[in-house]
Amino acid sequence: MPNNNLEGKNVVIIGGTAGIGLAAAKMASELGANVWAAGRSEGHIATAKEVSGGSFEVRQADTHDAEALDAIFKEVGQIHHLVSAAVGGERTLLPFLQQTQEQFQAAYDKLWGYCKVVRVGAPYLEDDGAITFVSGSPARKLAVGQSPLSCVGASVENLVRCLALELAPIRVNVVSPGTIDTAMFDHFGEEKQERLNAMTASHLIKRAGTSEEVASGILFVMQNEFATGTTVDVDGGRLLS
Repeated sequence: MPNNNLEGKNVVIIGGTAGIGLAAAKMASELGANVWAAGRSEGHIATAKEVSGGSFEVRQADTHDAEALDAIFKEVGQIHHLVSAAVGGERTLLPFLQQTQEQFQAAYDKLWGYCKVVRVGAPYLEDDGAITFVSGSPARKLAVGQSPLSCVGASVENLVRCLALELAPIRVNVVSPGTIDTAMFDHFGEEKQERLNAMTASHLIKRAGTSEEVASGILFVMQNEFATGTTVDVDGGRLLS
């Protein structure tokens, strides 16, 4: 990890009230950054306020709500690091031909949300600032029934490379998680751990990752001033399995 260069820096994390985004908000705050974490769910916002204990700001905003985003960015004023970790879209995990066109397109709301975060936030970014997105290993590790995840993730990763060229010297990077133990899998109920174990049995690291492990990847690209246009994989070796 590079020397801490987040002290006193303004960090905005959209999708920062749960899971990976919340873990990143907590880590950045502990390193001395001034952090604003935003999310759309009232329940997640309440949880984030508890986790924060007043150590970072918590706001409500959706990646598709330009007005709410702009209000947060105006409050911050000078942004050094802008992160979007929001899901932003509904994903139907079925084989392509079993999905409707509308279901497939809905997954792309994640990409459109990220685009809106950049369009609204770019004027507030410092020249030496950075933007970080979150994609996912399905972008390059294909599986039946995951075409929305794969296509949207690949689009996010390519957008990052395009933006790195166009927005330089602002740095733009993306962190790609593998199978991570988050609320996304809570619908498995009591079988959650068993299902996660089965999903990761063929991985080089045979367990699900944690939100904190992915958040540390986000912190890495935020702090490493020589990283731009880069995809950082935090996937337990899933791409190689």
